[in-house]
Amino acid sequence: MGSFSIWHWLVVLVIVALVFGTKKLRNIGEDLGGAVKGFKKGIKEAQEDDLPPKQVPDQSTVDVHATEKQDVSKH
Repeated sequence: MGSFSIWHWLVVLVIVALVFGTKKLRNIGEDLGGAVKGFKKGIKEAQEDDLPPKQVPDQSTVDVHATEKQDVSKH
């Protein structure tokens, strides 16, 4: 008695489709899908905002331990 069989759910689906019409149900589904996408996008953006900024290595620095150039073409 606690669970319904697939036939019960099919009858409920047919009754709902007859009452509301398939076009109205399709619009509700599109609206619900858009809301879920917007929610996921908002969660993703909020998580990205919580992350610390990425460290970019500074490539304009000079090597402190520079050595003199040695001449390897000695005769």
